[in-house]
Amino acid sequence: MTLTEHTAPAARIIPPPSFGPAKSNDDFDLVPQPSPGRGTVEYDFPGVEVGTAQYTEGPTGTTVVHVPAGARMFIDERGGAIGLSYGDKQYAHAICLSGGSLYGLGACAGVADELRARVDHQVGWDALKCVSGAIIYDFATRGNAVVPDAALGRAALRLASADRVPVGRAGAGISASVGKIDWSRCEFSGQGAAFRQIGDIKILAVTVVNAVGVIVDRDGTVIRGNYDPATGTRRLPHLDYQAAFAGDGPTTAHGNTTISALITNVRLDDRALEQFGRQVHGSMHRGIQPFHTNLDGDTLFTLTTDEVDLPTTPSRIGAHAINSVGLGAIAAEVMWDAILSSSR
Repeated sequence: MTLTEHTAPAARIIPPPSFGPAKSNDDFDLVPQPSPGRGTVEYDFPGVEVGTAQYTEGPTGTTVVHVPAGARMFIDERGGAIGLSYGDKQYAHAICLSGGSLYGLGACAGVADELRARVDHQVGWDALKCVSGAIIYDFATRGNAVVPDAALGRAALRLASADRVPVGRAGAGISASVGKIDWSRCEFSGQGAAFRQIGDIKILAVTVVNAVGVIVDRDGTVIRGNYDPATGTRRLPHLDYQAAFAGDGPTTAHGNTTISALITNVRLDDRALEQFGRQVHGSMHRGIQPFHTNLDGDTLFTLTTDEVDLPTTPSRIGAHAINSVGLGAIAAEVMWDAILSSSR
């Protein structure tokens, strides 16, 4: 995707939130549906699949990143409102991202059920399938309490594709929103993805952006969130916070989190994988401002399929130190591309 595809989008203001009694899953005859979004990002990463499904009645959805052979993993949790589930914190066969806040974690169970069924319900230690998941709070943009459940998680896995990821209002990001400086300025965002290959090295990023902050382009332009209907403009939140400290500005709304998965085929030891994940997660503040606040539950799942070695570069601080840092720098740009694509 080119940068110009994401500049100066039309306003996409959310409806006024309603937090009273609401209809839930029990009030509908829910049938999982594919969640195509407004476009797709293609990728070439054998052994990695991405599936999305939605309950249109919400709308709310689930996104599953599936690595059938399994992958080593590092989970980076930041912010003050983490919603996270994992079977093994250092290994995964699938990552489940969902709407529905804490109630959406049930989708992870559905993914696990489907994976168990695929091995004829074998439950020997070596046959166990590890599923990790995280959720976003997406109730503010819709007037009901429909949540992703086990059936939706199972459907998302069954719908998985091996070569493309839906972006925009799709999967777990179908009711995501950003720029919650005030509800009247909050805009729909969505799910983003990006892929890059350099020689044999592959990097795939998938993110669901539901942040307090706004989405920022590489030239510093705010392209989604904190939209002022009176002027038709968007601005960085720090300007509003500055006014608030002076006694004349809005406050911050609750219900935020950006959840992401980053997959590479580069073989990294446990320490390097951890630092790689932290480096990329920290870099995301460039595209989301502010990020990792006490009202966000930002989580990044970083996985490696351990297929390709980094080239050796002699260094006083370790043979692979420079290269792993370089890989993180490249992956940070891939993740920024993914953040931008979420605004489609």
